[in-house]
Amino acid sequence: MTAATKKTTKKVTIAKTTNKSLKDFDMRVGDTVKVHLKIQEKGKTRIQIFEGMVLARKHGAEKGATFTVRKNSMGYGVERIFPLFSPIIDKVEVVRRAKVRRAKLYYIRDKAAKEISKRMKMEMMRTDSSKGAAEEVEETPVEEAKAE
Repeated sequence: MTAATKKTTKKVTIAKTTNKSLKDFDMRVGDTVKVHLKIQEKGKTRIQIFEGMVLARKHGAEKGATFTVRKNSMGYGVERIFPLFSPIIDKVEVVRRAKVRRAKLYYIRDKAAKEISKRMKMEMMRTDSSKGAAEEVEETPVEEAKAE
């Protein structure tokens, strides 16, 4: 036999997945999700919910697959990267669907920052105009007292 006619046999092993490791693969970028996390404190396990928008999904359905979730907490943007097949994650609920035209929504970070700065400018303008109106109100009673 020549090298061209030799048949090689490879043993293919298929990784078996249990029901416990299967996650909701219907989650897409742009969706608002609730991630239920198991947290251990003082020997007790509790569930904590992290709700936000999915910015990115990486590595498909592999073992090392991850997804990034962003939420606003007390005026600050908080992002967290979760491994899809983590024992810490109890479940992932899709709250709201969104139609997006990008695979990764990293531009949302800049968009949120611009919106916050715009709000702050508007707030500064309001406080400046309200101070001017307050001074006018204070002057009128004093003028009336002088006239009497």
